[in-house]
Amino acid sequence: MKKIGVAILGLGVVGGGTYKILTEKKEFFKRTQGVDVTVECALEKNIERAKALGISEDRIASNIEEVVSNPAVDVVVEVMGGVEPAKTFVLKALFSGKSVVTSNKELFAKHWPELEAAAKERNVGLFFEATCVGGVPIIRVLQESMQGNEIQSIKGIINGTTNYILTKMANEGSSYEEALKEAQKLGYAEFNPTADVEAFDATYKLSILSSLAFNTKINIENIYREGITGVKTEDIAHGKEMGYTLKLLAIGKNTEKGVEVRVHPTFIKNGDPLASVNDSFNAVHLYGDAVGDIMLYGRGAGSLPTGSAIVSDVIFAGKHDEYFYSCFNGDKGAKTKFVSDFKSKYYVRLIVKDAVGVLSDFTGVFAKNGISIEQVKQISAGNGESAEVVIITHKSKESAINKALEKIKSSDFVNAIGGCIRIED
Repeated sequence: MKKIGVAILGLGVVGGGTYKILTEKKEFFKRTQGVDVTVECALEKNIERAKALGISEDRIASNIEEVVSNPAVDVVVEVMGGVEPAKTFVLKALFSGKSVVTSNKELFAKHWPELEAAAKERNVGLFFEATCVGGVPIIRVLQESMQGNEIQSIKGIINGTTNYILTKMANEGSSYEEALKEAQKLGYAEFNPTADVEAFDATYKLSILSSLAFNTKINIENIYREGITGVKTEDIAHGKEMGYTLKLLAIGKNTEKGVEVRVHPTFIKNGDPLASVNDSFNAVHLYGDAVGDIMLYGRGAGSLPTGSAIVSDVIFAGKHDEYFYSCFNGDKGAKTKFVSDFKSKYYVRLIVKDAVGVLSDFTGVFAKNGISIEQVKQISAGNGESAEVVIITHKSKESAINKALEKIKSSDFVNAIGGCIRIED
C-alpha cells in the first residue's frame, strides 16, 4: 500500500478541516483508495490550537526547515493565505522535492509561472484544486475532463460572501451595510471584508479558471474588477420586477476578437440556473464547443468543503508519479489579445426632474451614442418634483455607455445617476 506523508502549513479554518478529514478518514482512504495517509507534522505558531486538534507536540514544527528536511513528508499542504511567507515556504518545499497542495488563490494567481517552474524543475506536483470554488471540483474538470473541447465561455458565482450579501438584499430588502454585518456575524465575511466585497477574491479565482479554460495565462491586471459596495437595494428590487436577479459574476469569454475577462455585479434573467444559486453557495457554468453547457454547483468555502478539495489533491499526488503542468508555463499573457471595450445590455436608473421633455432629453443622448433602448420604466416620487426612470438598453459598448452617462450627468433634467449595472443574457 502506498504511504503518503503530509505536512500542513497553517491550522486555521481550512487547515483544521483538512487535518480532520485526513485523520478521521484514514481507514476509509486505505480501503477505497489504496493509500495510507499520515499527517507527519504541522507548522503552526499557536501550539494550543494544534494540540486541540489532537496533534502531539513532537509533530508541531517551529519553522519551515523542519518541514522540508523531514524525509517522511511527501506532500506539503499550504493553507496560510497571503503572498508571504507562503510563497517562500512553497518554493522551499518544491525545491526540496516535495509536492505541494495549496488553497492560496492570491499566491497562485500572482505567482503561478514561478511556482510551476520550480515544480517542473524538481519533477514534483503542484496542486491547486482548493484555490477556486471551495469543494467544487472545477480545476480537475478543466484539466482532465474537457480536453475534447475548446472552452468558449466560463461564468460563475465564485465568492460566497458576496453571494450571501446579495441574497439577503434581494430576499429581505436589507441594505448592503445590514447584510454585510449579518455575513460577518455568521463568519462568512471577515472583519475587513475588502478582498470579498471589492471582488479581489473573485478576480484571483477568475485569473486561475480562465487561464485553464482558454490555455493562456490571464493575469489579474487583465481582468476588469468592480465590487458590490455600490449596490443599492432599490436597484435589486427594480431588476427583480423586470425579470432579473443580481449576482456578482465572474465572466470569461474566448471570442474571435480576443479574450474578455471581467468581475462585476451583473443582472441575469430570473430563469438562468445561476439565478437560483443563493446564500454562500457557488456555481460555475462552462460552455465547450463539443459538450455544450456544463454547470458545477456546491459550497464555495468552509473548513470541510475546502478541506475536501485539498484532500483530493493530496491523494491524487500520492497516487500519481507524472504531474500536470500548464502548456502556457512562463507565458505572462503578452501574446494574448484582450477585449476591454466589451458589449452588454445595461440597466440604468436615473433620478430626474418630473417635467415635460425629460425622456426625450436623455433618450436623445443615448441615441447620439449609438445606444438603443429596450425598456423604460418611470416611477413618480409623488412630490411632483422628481421621479425615477429605469432603462434597459440593448447591447452596447462599455465606452458608449460611459460617454452617454457623462453627458447625462450635466443635463438640467437629471438630478443624479442612481445606478448602472450590466446585464448578461
